[in-house]
Amino acid sequence: MNGYRLMQPASDVFLGWSQGPRRHFFIRQLRDIKISVRVETFGRAEMDLYAAWCGRALALCHARSGNSAILSGYMGKSDTFDRAIADFSLAYADQNESDHAALENAVKQGKVQAVFEEAR
Repeated sequence: MNGYRLMQPASDVFLGWSQGPRRHFFIRQLRDIKISVRVETFGRAEMDLYAAWCGRALALCHARSGNSAILSGYMGKSDTFDRAIADFSLAYADQNESDHAALENAVKQGKVQAVFEEAR
C-alpha cells in the first residue's frame, strides 16, 4: 500500500485492499462511471498503441517512487532488467488468464455468484 501511495499523489476513493493467505490484493470499485475503453474491439495496431500509452503512464507513476538516477545506475546499461520485466509481464498475463478462467469456471459451477453489466 505504501508503494501505491508513492505512485498516486491523489487518493482514490474507490480503492481498497485486502490480504489473502499468500498475497495482497488491491480492490477497485468498477462502477465509477468515468470512461471505459472497449479493448475487445481493438485490432493489433490499436492494441499496440494502447499498450504503449498504458506503459508510459505506468512508467511515469513508478518514476515518482524513487530517484531515477540511482535506479538507472543500479540497473546498468544491459537489457537484463528489460528482459526480466518482459518475462514477468508475460507470466503475469498468463496468471491473469488462468485466474479469469478459474473464476468463469467457479461461476458456471455455482460456487461464485456474478453480476454481469450490460455493454454500453
